[in-house]
Amino acid sequence: MQFRNFRMVNYVVYGRGSFDQLDEILAPNRKGDAPMIFLLDHFFKGKALAGRIPLQGRDKLIFADVTYEPKTTQVDQLASALKEEFGTVSGIIGIGGGSTMDLAKAVALMMTNEGSSADYQGWDLVKVPGVYKVGIPTISGTGAEVSRTCVLTGPTRKLGMNSDFTPFDQIVLDPALTTNAPVNQRFYTGMDCYIHCIESLQGTYLNEFSKSYGEKALELCQEVFLHKDKWDDHSDDQLMMASYAGGMSIAYSQVGVAHAVSYGLAFLLGTKHGIGNCIVFNHLEAFYPEGVREFHEMVKKNNIDIPTGVCKNLTDAQFDTMINVSLGMKPLWENALGKDWEKIMTRERLRALYERL
Repeated sequence: MQFRNFRMVNYVVYGRGSFDQLDEILAPNRKGDAPMIFLLDHFFKGKALAGRIPLQGRDKLIFADVTYEPKTTQVDQLASALKEEFGTVSGIIGIGGGSTMDLAKAVALMMTNEGSSADYQGWDLVKVPGVYKVGIPTISGTGAEVSRTCVLTGPTRKLGMNSDFTPFDQIVLDPALTTNAPVNQRFYTGMDCYIHCIESLQGTYLNEFSKSYGEKALELCQEVFLHKDKWDDHSDDQLMMASYAGGMSIAYSQVGVAHAVSYGLAFLLGTKHGIGNCIVFNHLEAFYPEGVREFHEMVKKNNIDIPTGVCKNLTDAQFDTMINVSLGMKPLWENALGKDWEKIMTRERLRALYERL
């Protein structure tokens, strides 16, 4: 039997106010006058967090435009510009949601790997370690802070750079950074974590490692989105740890149907990951009946609108594009439906599912 020997994040600091230790954390990892590059979600432009970045010397703060999820072209352009301006850098620090953290991971890898990031979309294609990289989430749920992938939309597919060189070297988990996140976005991103748990815990890849993390993350999501009367600081603490544990759960297993289908939406329509998962999961009673029932309760309790009719005006060619992208996510389908998944999830069945969304 072959067991997965996967790399985890090297260092983790957790706690309210831990962001203020960032300068101290980065100091030993600085290489001469090579700068640290801070990629900060453009949401924070003009906000207090931008002024708290511990810039030193030639360091650079870049407001990352994550209106759309990261594209291989965006990664390549950013890495190329940094090489041209600085030659080399000490590290890349991603501060924001999953898109910003994925962008940081990808740029860090492309500072040392040749070609285009599109060349590395897949499993274990990256052969050279990237530069030092740090992930700092400002919203909880994606698990990007601990995952071994950085999901990118390329010329022909939406797929991650999945490798042992992808995880962050350091993460800073400061729940205070998530205070006052937009309510709808907080829900959509939190549901990414909830859906991670459902797909992992009901998948064919399930084992005690992923189960232990998945059950705890699920319990925290249920506490935050179902059992609490109002949101408070403790909710932010709990959801941040749910995101971490949910990400660890899928590190040794996989996600499933919702993610596989939402990748098609993201590639064709640019639907962002969290809301895309919600749009899809809303219609997956046939695969996750109990999870979908509970999801509907959470939507109602938190007074959230889940978009519908997103595929109603698409052409046959557009449906085919989404189907091709989705069916390319083979490990996800195998985890969800088993080794004979291609007999279960036919193109016709997947087309019918997309038509419902």
